[in-house]
Amino acid sequence: MKLFTFRENQHIVTGVLSGDIYYNVSTLFPLYDAHFFENDGLKLLKEAIDTQNTQLSVIQHPENLVFGAPFATPSKIICIGLNYADHARETGADIPKEPIIFMKSNTSFSGPNDPVMIPKDSVKTDWEVELAVVISKKARYVSAEQSADYIAGYCVHNDVSEREFQLERGGTWDKGKGCDTFAPMGPFLVTPDEAGDVHNLPIWLSLNGKKVQNSNTSNLVFSIPELISYISRFMTLLPGDVISTGTPPGVGLGFKPPVYLKPGDVMELGIEGFGSMKQEVIPFSIDYVMPKV
Repeated sequence: MKLFTFRENQHIVTGVLSGDIYYNVSTLFPLYDAHFFENDGLKLLKEAIDTQNTQLSVIQHPENLVFGAPFATPSKIICIGLNYADHARETGADIPKEPIIFMKSNTSFSGPNDPVMIPKDSVKTDWEVELAVVISKKARYVSAEQSADYIAGYCVHNDVSEREFQLERGGTWDKGKGCDTFAPMGPFLVTPDEAGDVHNLPIWLSLNGKKVQNSNTSNLVFSIPELISYISRFMTLLPGDVISTGTPPGVGLGFKPPVYLKPGDVMELGIEGFGSMKQEVIPFSIDYVMPKV
């Protein structure tokens, strides 16, 4: 299954893509939130589709959908730094011996095609396409072998980053990562049974029509089971939480000279089988209101 949400009359509506049919499932499952995941929501959703529950309705013109983020705002977004060896090399960093963990604020969470806003006083806003994993149930001290039992699904994530805030202002990376609009995700949450081999997926990002990131998740330094096990030693993972697994080479910081985002730029990004996203870059405005997710 591929879970999604869409916006209709200022409301967020839940849906699912099964085969080539788009369903509105909001009568049965009004939110894809922590309660949904921890109460067998995925199993119940599949049963509803398999039995053609009468409360499902087919969406007649899916091409007109305006997608929101494919699940509700998570309690936390945990990201992994330098998890592609060639990305580490392009930034002049060593390949990590253990996963580098940082956080994105959940107020940065946005839909797959929503604008990315340059922060106030920013001159070094950058792009990062990533494979994200969504947690299905509470996880503490999970072994790598157990990790599959804790995965709700996967999605595309643009880990937008302000490099000056991140690297030149002291302290941790977090303050360059959590600005408003800096975590667009979607368009789908792809369940594990449909995701295929998540450690062998083409992953890409284009800037203004030119492909700048073009890699494969087979190049991850630390695998998804390793990451779930590692992170769950240091914090409890809750249903709906996101782990973003790192970005491949081709970010603006790695160009010589570096290239950074400016208003009017357009990013398109995706992972094979997971769909694609498109974000236009807009200038900072104190009055900008982030769309509902």
